[in-house]
Amino acid sequence: MAATTFEMDGSVMEGGGQILRVSAALSCIQGASIKINKIRAGRSTPGLRPQHLSGLELVRDMCDGNLEGAIVGSTEITLTPGKMKGGNHIADTQTAGSVGLLLQISLPCALFAEGPSQLCLKGGTNAEMAPQIDYTLKVFKPIMEKFGAQFDCDVVMRGYYPKGGGEVVAKINPVKELSPINMTERGNITKIYGRAFVAGVLPFKLAKDMSTAAVRTIRKEIKDLYINIQSLQEKDKACGNGNGIIIIAESSTGCIFAGSSLGKKGVYADKVGIEAAEMLLRNIRHNGCVDEFLQDQLIMFMALAKGTSRIRTGPITLHTQTAIHVAEQLTKAKFVIHKAEDEHANNDTYIIECQGAGTTNANL
Repeated sequence: MAATTFEMDGSVMEGGGQILRVSAALSCIQGASIKINKIRAGRSTPGLRPQHLSGLELVRDMCDGNLEGAIVGSTEITLTPGKMKGGNHIADTQTAGSVGLLLQISLPCALFAEGPSQLCLKGGTNAEMAPQIDYTLKVFKPIMEKFGAQFDCDVVMRGYYPKGGGEVVAKINPVKELSPINMTERGNITKIYGRAFVAGVLPFKLAKDMSTAAVRTIRKEIKDLYINIQSLQEKDKACGNGNGIIIIAESSTGCIFAGSSLGKKGVYADKVGIEAAEMLLRNIRHNGCVDEFLQDQLIMFMALAKGTSRIRTGPITLHTQTAIHVAEQLTKAKFVIHKAEDEHANNDTYIIECQGAGTTNANL
């Protein structure tokens, strides 16, 4: 166990739960204690929320560690990791807190554990301000495979705001080390598909309306591709009432982008469909290879991979700048961002290059 304790200011840059997730995961992987203060200091409800707490408790259990100061509302915690063993673990937010964000903090730890892990994650599967589980499966997972990371995810039950009640089981095999990725060639968009869903007492017509409005919006810009957005009624595998849509685009070089939106009380279904379609189009227009949400999720894995990774992106988000800040503080990785200079680039196209620190799994 390293004697060092890293100190991390939880209020810098994006200043939200992301600093907590990236710091805690890297602390476990590096085997170094971390003290995080001013957690979510600028938020309307500062400190830990239930989903942050269950994420921290999950990684503490996964690495046989010690966690101090972790209660809802706390603005300072200390995590002292032990050995990451793998095995079965359960995390339950008891709210509609995002299971996608629980996976974000726990997946990196599971990749560097002694043996396979099975994580039962409970909460909201399709929550605001967090990746929908469909995004994790259809966009994040295939790109993680390029790093050499393998995991399976089974959606047992979908859970919607405000009740939650969703459940996802993730099975993760450890890796010896992560390979660097190179995603700098966008190619052409070859496929657009998605799912528009309703659950609970909401009428099926909402799914149709979201899908129709989304297709109509995309058609204005992309005229020659078949767009396949399925309308679905979630019956026995959903807890609570909810509706939403996720639309995915794939390119000829294996890049994947998404636009998504969730229904809210008083918002017309076609508006939800249009919002998701516009988000997708915005992420296709900049000619990058990753969308604005994948951008920051890849930073930690680029830092841990052995060798040089490059990704081509649209405008650099504050979440991405924050992830880079944390990764550079807690690993020996070095990041450089420069404007993309080629015939496909516009003013908003960038290359993020990372000289990865390379972390070998001592357990394997």
